[in-house]
Amino acid sequence: MDRELSWQVIERERLSLADLLETLTDEEWERPSLCQDWRIRDVATHVSLVPHPPSAWTMLREGVRARGNFHRLNHDLTVRCANRPGLDLVAELRENAASRAMPVVTNERNILFDILVHGQDIAIPLGRKREMPPTAARSSATRVWRMGWPFWAKRKLSGFRLIATDVEWTAGSGAAEVRGPIDALLLLLTGRTVSLPRLSGDGVGQLKARLTGSPAVNGR
Repeated sequence: MDRELSWQVIERERLSLADLLETLTDEEWERPSLCQDWRIRDVATHVSLVPHPPSAWTMLREGVRARGNFHRLNHDLTVRCANRPGLDLVAELRENAASRAMPVVTNERNILFDILVHGQDIAIPLGRKREMPPTAARSSATRVWRMGWPFWAKRKLSGFRLIATDVEWTAGSGAAEVRGPIDALLLLLTGRTVSLPRLSGDGVGQLKARLTGSPAVNGR
């Protein structure tokens, strides 16, 4: 996917996520998401903050507070911004849906898989159905497979050949095959083991043994 199309999908995903969040009860906002130690409202806040990147000074201050741990920095900064009315988060998502502002350390390819995966981090624990655009999911799966940090998907899934069943996409060169819809494979690549029951192939048993119990990467 090119840059323009990626941003168009990001805008649509932000708006559709706002529609979902608008229906939540107070209790649902506080439920755990798929990201360990993150509530639904924390993930929603993380997504809403993307168009408002913190200043260099803020990042330095938070980095010191988190003792150089990026995941802790991301968590703490997000949680401090999360304790506000849910409808305020919804309004902010809608207001900034078309924004192309982002932190200087990232790009639209990362923002794309971020919104796709975090939409599932919210929807799945709530039992809500949220479709993932296949073309965008395929592009995101390729990006995550190649990028290394923070998921290290290629290393963690070494020995397996991943094959999408609904789009043309494969990754890995191992003898053990793992097949599934591209959205399930994207969740797998980003550490969401909730997708395992949707996968098939002679490598699934070995994959489950390797990955079960591994938490999702927080805030990513």
